Amino acid sequence: MTGLVLEAVRLPGSGSVYDVHIVDGAVARVFPHGNAPRIDSLSLDCGGRYVAPGLWDEHVHMTQWAMHSNRLDLSSAASAQEAAAAVGRSLAEEAPEETTFVGVGFRDALWRDSPTRDLLDAAAGDRPVALVSHDLHCVWLNSAAGRRYGVELDGSGLLREEPAFGLTRELGRLPDAVVDKWVDSAARAAAARGVVGVVDLEMTWNRDPWLRRIAGGFDALRVEAGVYPEDLDRAVSGGMRTGQEVPGGSGLLRVGPLKVLIDGSLNTRTAYCVDPYPFGGHGLLTVSAGELLALLGRVRETGFLPAVHAIGDAANQVALDAFERAGIGGRIEHAQFVRREDFPRFGALGVTASVQPLHALDDRDAAESNWPEGTDRAFPLRSLLDAGATLALGSDAPVARLDPWAGMSAATTRSALDGRPPWQPQEAITREQALDASTRGRFGLGVRAGDPADLVLLDTDPLTAPDSQFAAMPVAATLVAGRFTYDGGWAGL
Repeated sequence: MTGLVLEAVRLPGSGSVYDVHIVDGAVARVFPHGNAPRIDSLSLDCGGRYVAPGLWDEHVHMTQWAMHSNRLDLSSAASAQEAAAAVGRSLAEEAPEETTFVGVGFRDALWRDSPTRDLLDAAAGDRPVALVSHDLHCVWLNSAAGRRYGVELDGSGLLREEPAFGLTRELGRLPDAVVDKWVDSAARAAAARGVVGVVDLEMTWNRDPWLRRIAGGFDALRVEAGVYPEDLDRAVSGGMRTGQEVPGGSGLLRVGPLKVLIDGSLNTRTAYCVDPYPFGGHGLLTVSAGELLALLGRVRETGFLPAVHAIGDAANQVALDAFERAGIGGRIEHAQFVRREDFPRFGALGVTASVQPLHALDDRDAAESNWPEGTDRAFPLRSLLDAGATLALGSDAPVARLDPWAGMSAATTRSALDGRPPWQPQEAITREQALDASTRGRFGLGVRAGDPADLVLLDTDPLTAPDSQFAAMPVAATLVAGRFTYDGGWAGL
């Protein structure tokens, strides 16, 4: 029996030392260290490092995340004036070009002034400029960009929701070789943080780009590529269904869920909420209750798992009602605000809460400014778990960075560890629960024979490390199907 033996590894929370034998991409046997029979395999002394199931990010937009690091970061801009000034400075440092200049990450919900088309025109002149908000639900254009993309702009220069998504897709139309190189780099950075797989919910037909990337040598992660309703007929006619391995994907590519957006976001003030926003209105329900029910009824017959984007508490109620009436389980993406009476419905209906803990830190100020007395139900991780829900943790990159340790730290401390008091600390969960929700329930079961050898080796015990170390957890190595996708240098591979 050949393969690889990881010698002298420890399990989190345990002082015992083991050897893990990997064969054909799976864990074959786990022995007490030094008691294993002679095995004709490559052996690697892991020096007492901790081994655990590898991590999944359950919600990313991989192409957008890859492009994010190659665009102007506006996340620190405290006003529209500051953002426009940053664009002006950046353009002044560049040689004149005709391409669209793109910035990302602005948070206008907290600005003391408002974006205007004229403000961006003054900063950019005739160079087309498009700035994408941190939550992807809003794009700020200047007049030149409006003309280039045939968009009629009002005085704000803002596009929201579907028009913003369409423009963002257009901005992503770069040469495949460029985008694929950026995606590969982003995936390898994720592997260096212990990530073995992602659910990619890029807003496009996503199967073929991934097949192209894998054919070109991509091998850093497993990918589950989501589908959107406009492509459902195409997917069904092609025999696709959630969980299916995609031929030609080298065992790395599977079909993901069907993603349905039914409301907006907090930053854009379009999340559909029970309580009105200070300026009036309850946000947007972008898919009616009847339309959602009809779609879920169809999905039930196709073999797709529905993943419904619902941020506001009113949107979560609509989504849960539709799941119940359609008699189908699935996922709710985000679940940032939930009515208390809806907490137990997640578990009862078999609906997973796919949540992004870092959003709680990013959106706390926006939430408090909208509902200063009503944020005790915001990002209710503990309440959902206590009511019987299953949690799946992700980042929603590029909305937050693709780093599961930062996300788990936010879930367990409700803090950025920056001196600010924890936000709604009663909703914190334990490290074991956060790790379980980041490993598809595998962490609590440990490393077992028969499991895929999708593993992470850590330099410290994730259950006992100080909070600051846990948030920046040192990863020694990551393996997918027993193959090293990241080696910090100690293994000599």
